[in-house]
Amino acid sequence: MNKFILILLFICCTALTACTNDQGGQQLEIAQFEEKQNNREHAIKLYEEVISKYAGTPNAKFAQQRLNALKEGK
Repeated sequence: MNKFILILLFICCTALTACTNDQGGQQLEIAQFEEKQNNREHAIKLYEEVISKYAGTPNAKFAQQRLNALKEGK
């Protein structure tokens, strides 16, 4: 049941992000989902893509923070 709720929440967040002009937001949401699912390698890859594609945006700054935390093992 909890997994169903998490997946539903992910879908809703993805749909809401897709409706806005939030640069890298959808990819950032997916990276956070992957991180919560303990898929560190994919989360790291997605965070790195957000940083490179959307440098200087708030999403890139957040992605950098999460990337640093993942690499430090937090």
